[in-house]
Amino acid sequence: MLDKSAKIYVAGHNGLVGSAIWNNLMQRGYTNLVGRSHSELDLLDAVAVREFFDREQPDAVVLAAAHVGGIMANLQYRADFIYRNLQIQQNVIGESFRHGVKKLLFLGSTCIYPREAPQPMKEEVLLTSPLEYTNEPYAIAKIAGLKMCESFNLQYGTNYIAVMPTNLYGPNDNFHLENSHVLPAMIRKIHLAKCLNEGDWNAVRKDLDLRPVEGVDGTASEEVILEKLAKFGITPEAVTLWGTGTPMREFLWSEEMADASVHVLLNVDFRDTYREGDREIRNCHINVGTGKEVSIREVAEKIMKEIGFRGELRWDSSKPDGTMRKLTDVSKLHGLGWHHKVEIDEGIHRLYEWYLKGICINHKN
Repeated sequence: MLDKSAKIYVAGHNGLVGSAIWNNLMQRGYTNLVGRSHSELDLLDAVAVREFFDREQPDAVVLAAAHVGGIMANLQYRADFIYRNLQIQQNVIGESFRHGVKKLLFLGSTCIYPREAPQPMKEEVLLTSPLEYTNEPYAIAKIAGLKMCESFNLQYGTNYIAVMPTNLYGPNDNFHLENSHVLPAMIRKIHLAKCLNEGDWNAVRKDLDLRPVEGVDGTASEEVILEKLAKFGITPEAVTLWGTGTPMREFLWSEEMADASVHVLLNVDFRDTYREGDREIRNCHINVGTGKEVSIREVAEKIMKEIGFRGELRWDSSKPDGTMRKLTDVSKLHGLGWHHKVEIDEGIHRLYEWYLKGICINHKN
């Protein structure tokens, strides 16, 4: 157990998960926290990361920083996804080792598992068959990160734990239409379609002022805005989403991911992650999820209902679906003493409220 005075560096503390982990630690009385924004510390810069560790000397590290995005971004920027993530991991885990960090928590992703993995996916199916093509570079980087943790532990006796969260959503999510994940993207698309449908141009402009779409903000003409939103499948009559809507997904509220992460950081050691007496020690990472799944179509319909959009929901089957199922087996996590509480309907309601509040606050400023 880490002492309450322990200095904990949260890499990626402004992100979806990092910010939630930061808040969770604070609520538990861990107030000696260190965070640096990207402009203050570029984790791709090995010299800067070493100097930061020399200066701060953290007792524990949470590596929640990563270069992330949805299917479109993963397909287009394959080199960025493997290079940047490997570099971040190499620098942060390497300096953690050189500086004798007592505990490190590495955050991965369930996209590490094979495309055709048996469902629900147990930790031991890692590397048993090919990965999903669309996010293969990102998955390989995350696999390298968890193997780095495992290998340092086995060779040097360190205490680095890797957790693999399922699809996350929650406060501070990314709603930018070009590179956001599926659930926040659907919330924003359906919200904008509802505003167009009701002729509420004031709400549309507020939204675009806060998050411009490919350079188009709320000052643009109605014609330009309509044209730009239509490119992303947003019209007054309908919302068009990628794929067929049939893939099944598991969604975990980000603040619960944070709670599970902090639970693991404080209560789980490397020796708890494998069976004693195993001849080969591998797959020591821990799945973090709900163990429940819902189709993309069902999620879209739930969001339509929450937002109150009366238009049509359409699907563009010429676009990729991604993996058809990605359900985690969370029995290892349950065995280590943590269970989820927030179900999908409540989560969608909370996230839409947070989204609307953000637009109002920013507009007042």
